[in-house]
Amino acid sequence: MIIPRDNTTYYDIRPTIAVQEANLEALSPEFGLNSAMADLMPLWNDGKMAVVHSVAYPSQDYSHFRSTDIWASGSAASVYLNSGWLGRYLEYEYPAYDIAPNEAPVAIQVGVQSSLVLMGSDTSMALTVNNPTEFYQIAQTGQVYPNDVLPDCAYGEELGFMRQMANNTVRYAESVKYAYDRATPATYPADNDLAEQLAITARLIKGGLSTRIYLLEIHGFDTHANQLDNHPYLLQQIGSAVKAFYDDLGTAGVDENVLTMTFSEFGRTNAENGPLGHRPRTSSTAHDVWWHYNRRLKRYIQPTHDGDSYDQSYTTDYRSVYSAILTNWFCLDPLVVRGIMNDQFAPTPNLIAPCPPSVGSNDLAILLGHDRSLSQSNTLLIKYAILQRGMVRLQLLNSAGQVKATLVNTTQEPNSYTVQVVPAAHGLPPGEYLYRLDTGGKTYSRRVMIAY
Repeated sequence: MIIPRDNTTYYDIRPTIAVQEANLEALSPEFGLNSAMADLMPLWNDGKMAVVHSVAYPSQDYSHFRSTDIWASGSAASVYLNSGWLGRYLEYEYPAYDIAPNEAPVAIQVGVQSSLVLMGSDTSMALTVNNPTEFYQIAQTGQVYPNDVLPDCAYGEELGFMRQMANNTVRYAESVKYAYDRATPATYPADNDLAEQLAITARLIKGGLSTRIYLLEIHGFDTHANQLDNHPYLLQQIGSAVKAFYDDLGTAGVDENVLTMTFSEFGRTNAENGPLGHRPRTSSTAHDVWWHYNRRLKRYIQPTHDGDSYDQSYTTDYRSVYSAILTNWFCLDPLVVRGIMNDQFAPTPNLIAPCPPSVGSNDLAILLGHDRSLSQSNTLLIKYAILQRGMVRLQLLNSAGQVKATLVNTTQEPNSYTVQVVPAAHGLPPGEYLYRLDTGGKTYSRRVMIAY
C-alpha cells in the first residue's frame, strides 16, 4: 500500500512483486501510494489523510485468531480480555445502555458475528447485521425478514410468527429506517462490497442517526500468492469506496464530523515467496491509514527506515494510535483513556490535533466498567478513575441492595485503578450483583452477572 521510493533493498528482496515507481502516487520524497488507490490522492493533497507505518505490539503473536483478538481488545499479547477497546469506550459514554437503551444504536457492525472490538463487559454494544443486503433491508424497511409473502397454511402462520419475533429483536429498526428515509442516496462504485456498506453508512449519517461508530469489513488481504493480481484489486476497492463516501458526506456538509480508520491484525515479511506473495510477519498489514475531514487531522507520515535499510520491526505501539483517537477525537480525560486501555499509552504525536479545552465537569470519579480475566479463572476486573484525591469506597451488593463485600475503603490519589475480585473468595453464589463506587459525595454503580 505504502511503498518506500528509490529504496534498493526493497527492490532487491521483492524482484518480482515490488511496486515500481511508475505505479506510485508520490506522498513524499521517501514514500509513494500504490496507484491502485489514486482515488485517495485528493484527500492527501488537502491534508485530510494520514498514514502511520509499522504499527504493532511487543511479543507479536502470529496466530490470525489470537492476533485479531489482541487488536480488537486493545490488550498486550499476554493479556486475555473478553471486551473490546471501543466497547469499553461506549460503556463509558452510555453507562445505562443495558437498562435504558438509546433510541438509536450506539454502534453498527456489518459482519457474520459480533466483533470483539465492540464488546462491552457482558454484551455487544453494537447492532450487528450479517451483510450489506441485510443492512440495506433493515435501513429501508425496518425489518430483517419480509412478512408479505408467506404460505397460506399453518406453516406460514408459524413462519410469520418466528419472523416477526426476529424482527422485534431489532429494537433500533425504526430509528434506522427513519434516518435512512430522510437522506438522499448518492452514486457509489458498482460491484464493490465496501462501497455498498459505506453508501448505507453515509445515508444514515446524513439522515441524522446518532450512532457513534460503524464497523465495516473487507476481506482477502491474506495474500500468500498471486499478490500482483489480488492486492491492487483490493486497494482499488478501498480507494474508490472511500472517495465516494467522503464526496457523499461533503455534499451534505457533514464530512468534517467523520473519522475513518483502517486496521489489520498482522504484517508481511520483507521478501516475497515462491507463489509471489508474502507470509505473515510483525506489523500491521495496512499500516493504519486514516481519513477524515475534520481540520484537527494533520497530514502525517512516520518514517520506518534508515537510509537504504528497510526495517520491518514496528515503531508505533498500536495502543498509542487508539489512545490518540480516545484523547483527541472523542476528547476523553487521559485518566479515562488509561482506564479504557488498561495502561498508559501516549497518543501517537502529530496525528490528530488536541481537542478544544474542556469546560469542566462536576464528576470527581468515573466508573469505567468491568471485564472478566480470561487468563485468571473466575476473576472479575472492576475499573474506575479518580479525578481528585479523596476517600474511595468500592463495594459489591446483591440484587436486594445488601453489601456483600467491601473491595476498597481508603484515600486514593488521582489515577486509573483496576480491582481484581474473586467472587468465590467472598462466598458469593452465581447471580446478578451491583458494584458501587462512592467518592466525592457521589455514588456510581453498574450491574454485573457472576457465574462459575
